[in-house]
Amino acid sequence: MRGKLLIVGFGPGSFEHITKRARDAITESDVIIGYNTYVDLISGLLTDQQLVRTGMTEEVSRAQEAVRQAEEGKKVAVISSGDAGVYGMAGLVYEVLVQKGWDAKSGVEVEVIPGISAIQSTASLLGAPVMHDACTISLSDHLTPWAVIEKRIQAAAEADFVIALYNPRSGRRTRQIVEAQAILLKHRSPDTPVGIVKSAYRDREHVVVTTLAHMLDFEIGMLTTVIIGNSTTFLYDGLMITPRGYQRKYTLDSDVQPLRPHERLRTEAEPWSLNAAEEARLQEAGEEIGEYEDLAGIGVEEWPHAGSVQDKPAGGTSYELAAEALMLASSRTGRPAVPVTSAAPPQLFRQEEVLEFAVSPGVASKKLSPEQLMLIAEAAGEHGEIEYTTQHQLILRVPTSDPESVAGRLREAGLLLMPLGDVALVKACDFCNGEKDESIPYAEQLAAAWNGRRMPKELKIGFNGCGMACYGAVHDDIGIIYRRGKFDLFLGAKPVGRNAHAGQPVAEGIEPSQLVATIERIVTAFAEQGHPNERFHKFFKRVKKVAGYEYREVPVLVIEDAVCGD
Repeated sequence: MRGKLLIVGFGPGSFEHITKRARDAITESDVIIGYNTYVDLISGLLTDQQLVRTGMTEEVSRAQEAVRQAEEGKKVAVISSGDAGVYGMAGLVYEVLVQKGWDAKSGVEVEVIPGISAIQSTASLLGAPVMHDACTISLSDHLTPWAVIEKRIQAAAEADFVIALYNPRSGRRTRQIVEAQAILLKHRSPDTPVGIVKSAYRDREHVVVTTLAHMLDFEIGMLTTVIIGNSTTFLYDGLMITPRGYQRKYTLDSDVQPLRPHERLRTEAEPWSLNAAEEARLQEAGEEIGEYEDLAGIGVEEWPHAGSVQDKPAGGTSYELAAEALMLASSRTGRPAVPVTSAAPPQLFRQEEVLEFAVSPGVASKKLSPEQLMLIAEAAGEHGEIEYTTQHQLILRVPTSDPESVAGRLREAGLLLMPLGDVALVKACDFCNGEKDESIPYAEQLAAAWNGRRMPKELKIGFNGCGMACYGAVHDDIGIIYRRGKFDLFLGAKPVGRNAHAGQPVAEGIEPSQLVATIERIVTAFAEQGHPNERFHKFFKRVKKVAGYEYREVPVLVIEDAVCGD
């Protein structure tokens, strides 16, 4: 059965501002997928739908899960606050579909349901600040380089746009809004009106109207939208108002307008328009439009002041005639002619691509040769980054437009390359520097089968080569310990937090011939049934049984208060 994706923008969050189509889409869906806060905002519309909730920055996982479930024939609603097509989930869902080779006619059906975006809801609370040309700029540089954002702020400030700033500040991003204000103050008066709205139409709504000079005196966070007025925006009784026109063709103190409707569109009534500017330029140069009409039908050799073109034959292509006309205009006005051959267009902006991956000397080996280290450093280059991790890996972040050439050279040097993120990762001890090597082939089989495979959340598979287990495999999602020719299995460790615990021992004495098949059943279950961003220990607890192994509640430790004494 053909599934359907409903990409829903539900507006600012208040029930009365959710469109009827958005409400219907939510109630008719089999599955609701969204950020935790967004799911809470629409909880009043939920019935018995399956819920997939994830945290912030898990947008890709949500999009992938939505497509997967829709491909199974389900009707899936992916929810976004505001409008799904404005910094929302619509584009990301389409990106996932395109990557999978989606066909609109035969693939899952997609419907994007619009909602009220933050610039609109915020503007309604401030008065009428967006009555003229406006733009939106996100100050988050997690996905867009800050240098690009700076250029956009600069361009918008120079062009006198009303500007809505999305994602202006967070706990980690505090300088961006400061830099944005500094750029704007180079082009706008310090008294430019500014509106700051937090949680528009939600329970903790807060509205401030101030000026560009004082905007940083007020609280600004991730739930805030900031609107900066243009050069004509003014304040009245606590409201921001931007006139419809810079130079008005209408009056407000009379019932009868000085210009009738048809007269308002004449060039003389629009002295600021492009047509008016062109006419003024021609008049200044003594070139009335009518003078060119006299040249119609005259051969090139008969044109006055033709100069060097008098030797050319009459007629020619339209392009040639246009070129001759430009040369004549130049000679008569004293202005330089427009070049008849266009120069190569300037290089368009290209987003810098950063290749990010993990490098290690191998599954069992932990030794890098000097040549390999030199090659890794060379691959990183002057602008790359190398990070050491506790997983016996180096993470490389390399700006490059040719990722395969970088990766290929490292592979040729015998290095193991793996993707990062929500993938399976097989990590093993060094087998006592290779002396206890009986189980190394099994670790390498697991790595070949699962390293880098896409998972709902990063899945760590730890492998210890002897019963000492000093590498700590029991603290990983799946822990494997080789002991007396067979394998012990541990599942669902939680290595951090107040309730941290080792994995549960679920099997002892697994035959070597059964190990790979056993792990495959466990990993496949997690890959197919796990929710996006769901860690393995939470998955194990939720489903209660994985590949025949049952979950057991972990005893809760009671921590007594420290006793004070001498």
